Amino acid sequence: MRDRILAWLEKNVPPSRINHILGVEQMSSDLASHYHLDADKAAQAGLLHDLAKYFRPKQLLQMAIAEGIEIDPILEANLHLLHADVSAIVARDEFGVTDPEILAAIQNHTLGRPNMSELSCVVFLADTIEPGRGDTPELNQIRAISRENLYKAVWLASDYALQHLLSKHRLIHPRTIMTRNWALLRAIESQSANVETVDRDRPRDRLRA
Repeated sequence: MRDRILAWLEKNVPPSRINHILGVEQMSSDLASHYHLDADKAAQAGLLHDLAKYFRPKQLLQMAIAEGIEIDPILEANLHLLHADVSAIVARDEFGVTDPEILAAIQNHTLGRPNMSELSCVVFLADTIEPGRGDTPELNQIRAISRENLYKAVWLASDYALQHLLSKHRLIHPRTIMTRNWALLRAIESQSANVETVDRDRPRDRLRA
């Protein structure tokens, strides 16, 4: 399967994008292993995530409409955003992928989604922090945090994307903001849970006689 996917990518994606895809594949596998998730599923989602990256806007729109995907005003104004959903369609129809978690991870890798699975979080993060994305302090911070708190890393990756879009005066899809807020809340919840666990496990001082 992997060889067949790579052969397809070589015909449909430029070499620079293939390097990125391979970086996402490896990073997805590494993060999944770190969080005791299915590394093979994560790697496959990473390898498939950008299948439709270079489809023409008209093709993206036609395939999305045929699939029954709702086209809101932001998507209509920036059809490139549909490449994530359409990549999942290609993964299913061209390569026979039926695992709903893998397909969801492909669909969610650009905008994210509130309540997305840990596997989707891993691929979403990998798309932002794979080594080919650069070596900036911001990315290195997210890379470090990605090994400590999955949801905090998703929140910071969303902030990173939002800052880029704002600096370029680009439209922002509401799902990006919803994903950011959801991940922030999950990060706060997980941090609070960790503090409570440490406090509960801390030895109490013995009462002095």
